[in-house]
Amino acid sequence: MKNNIRIFAFLGLFLNCNLYAQNKEIVSYQPSKSEILERYKKALLLDAAVKNKVFKTSIKARWQQDGKSFWYSNVLKDSLVEYILVDAVKGEKSMFFDEPKLKKALSAVVEKTLPQKSLLIDSINYDAKAKSIALKYDKSYYQVALSDYSIKKITSLPKDNTKYPSLNNQWERWNSFKTDSISPDKKWRAFIKENNVFIQPIAGGEAIEFTKDGTKEKPYGSLAWAPDSKYIVGYHITPVVDLPVHYVLSSVANTTRGQLHSQPYKQPGDPFTTYEMYLFTIENQKVVKVNTPVIDFFDAPELHWRKGDAGYFTFERVERGHQRFRILEVNAKTAETRSVVDEQTKTFIYESRLFTHYLKASNEVVMSSEKDGWRHLYLVDVLTGKEKNQITKGEWVVRSIDSIDENKREIWFSASGMNSNEDPYYIHNYRIGFDGKKLINLTPAKGNHTVAFSQNKQYYIDTYSEPNVAAIIALHRTSDGKKIMDLEKSDAAAYLATGMSLPEPFHAKGRDGVTDIWGIICRPAEFDPNKKYPVIESIYAGPQDSFVPKNFMDRYTTEMQSLAQLGFIVVQIDGMGTANRSKAFHDVCWKNLKDAGFEDRILWIKALAQKYTYVDASRVGLYGTSAGGQNALGGVLFHPEFYKAAVAACGCHDNRVDKQWWNEQWMGYPVEKHYEEQSNVVNAGKLSGDLLLIVGEADENVPPESTYRVADALIKAGKTFEFLPLPGVGHSDGGPYGRMRKRDFFVKKLLGVDPPQRNSNELNQ
Repeated sequence: MKNNIRIFAFLGLFLNCNLYAQNKEIVSYQPSKSEILERYKKALLLDAAVKNKVFKTSIKARWQQDGKSFWYSNVLKDSLVEYILVDAVKGEKSMFFDEPKLKKALSAVVEKTLPQKSLLIDSINYDAKAKSIALKYDKSYYQVALSDYSIKKITSLPKDNTKYPSLNNQWERWNSFKTDSISPDKKWRAFIKENNVFIQPIAGGEAIEFTKDGTKEKPYGSLAWAPDSKYIVGYHITPVVDLPVHYVLSSVANTTRGQLHSQPYKQPGDPFTTYEMYLFTIENQKVVKVNTPVIDFFDAPELHWRKGDAGYFTFERVERGHQRFRILEVNAKTAETRSVVDEQTKTFIYESRLFTHYLKASNEVVMSSEKDGWRHLYLVDVLTGKEKNQITKGEWVVRSIDSIDENKREIWFSASGMNSNEDPYYIHNYRIGFDGKKLINLTPAKGNHTVAFSQNKQYYIDTYSEPNVAAIIALHRTSDGKKIMDLEKSDAAAYLATGMSLPEPFHAKGRDGVTDIWGIICRPAEFDPNKKYPVIESIYAGPQDSFVPKNFMDRYTTEMQSLAQLGFIVVQIDGMGTANRSKAFHDVCWKNLKDAGFEDRILWIKALAQKYTYVDASRVGLYGTSAGGQNALGGVLFHPEFYKAAVAACGCHDNRVDKQWWNEQWMGYPVEKHYEEQSNVVNAGKLSGDLLLIVGEADENVPPESTYRVADALIKAGKTFEFLPLPGVGHSDGGPYGRMRKRDFFVKKLLGVDPPQRNSNELNQ
């Protein structure tokens, strides 16, 4: 109740301040040098003060063998730990054990006095019938009777050998096909010798040479048996060795020489190893090339053999350029192929989020598609290639598929955007039948949800929150989604008592005037609503996801809130071109990474300034790392009328220099003129604002030359900028030193005040 009162009072303060400010002259916040020094000192104190001030934001349930109970621990103030036992059937929780009695019993058996602090126990087994626990403490195991706390040493904890129901989880795609060299009927062994295919009887006898044209330059390989042992699928392979990228470690100890490091690195446009598919028939030793184009993108695919007729198998193929996805079926008797699924698009198919699950018993496949404008699930008949039905439908997005129950023909999945009265990015969990009926919302409460099921899938724990609403952790029954009990609620009273505020969600219309763009705002703990504060945007516009934090006390807001204490309004926004909204929303990024949603971001910040008069939309900076580094520099290059200062760390400034797999997904293939036109390197001469470039010399993610090429172009254009190369540092924002320099840069460029003189220890004077 006190927390709610505090939050309401906090919101009321802002409303009153805003109304009051409307009747006052608003002036720019221009701190003096002494005031800035005080802000730095207070920010450091506040950073330390808020550590370990929020409790009960999550729990890790340890379910017991009875499947009806579990325990968890909470870390409380002063590092005290409490252990809670929950009876899921009765919906009751209690203290797991009497800690003083247990500590006394353990102290006696280990023959030493235990520390005064709470016991730290990571493994406990509870026997409800015997009213006892078995636990691990200090590398030894003990059994304790809870009736009298008698204790004895044991050799190990009981093992849980229960076979829990599987719901056929599928987490990874595009695995290279793996197979045993021994045939399923154990009669044959397949192997590669001198780059050719050989098959030898297990019972003895000479190996049969199936191919003779394999060479070192073009060997055969990736062999895979059919389940009936009648066929082997293999490939005539043309290997490609990726060219290297390099970096030099300049400051290695015990040597006066820099060390050159190299690694294979595929860049956009680079060739792939290719695979020509062949069928090898055991009975007549026949070799036939499958009638399908050479696989020139990704590795040898996983094969799915038809149940009941092993003469057919399917495999998946994504065409390079990410605009066509197919499921192809091969007739092993004829080596002919047909398309089961052939999906094509004018923009891109997001390959990493393609989902397929093959139902062998019914010759069906559950698959994802965005063909109706939203990411949804479909049921396809593999035998006919016809879509049986669309499983999920509506203007919302399937986010992930948790599991599939083939017996009940149900799908367990998460989605966002179904609830019209909340942030469309909030994730909820659902269950639905293959026929698209009986949709059950397992997590109906407003907020962003994370669900953890018990091993027997009969219960689940739902943790949900919002950036400015404390997390609630509840126990539910899986069969109907009914809530059994609330387990915990986050406690942020000590955090709020420091004066720190919570991030505020905010949304405004995007460039189309219709779509809501969502973000969050962080304010200083101390600010004057009669003054206008500069805005700093933390930017990451990578199209692979959305990035604005949605959970209470999310760790990603820590730096934003700390930076705000120096006298800034710090924001983060998901503009168009990022994921987890409609296909049209996402498509903005197609061959257009330069866009980075800037039109939406600028409108959002202007709308924020309209709502809060203390937001100064004339002094805006931005910072980011990796793709965010590319975006940060792009802001001051392509929108200098709005963004005045940028800190760009380890940016992928030219999409021709960065990773093939990431850049071709969004910029397309082949590499054409638009790659060059959108390059920060090519456009560096447009710089008119202030810039700090940061790069780690040992970056293995984005080659360091991406940033060095920007520096070179700026120098040749006669531009002034700050440059911070970091010896020995990898892909990073610069760590503590880089973040310090970033703060000092924004204080100087947006507030117009010299930052602390570090070399004279000015902060400690």
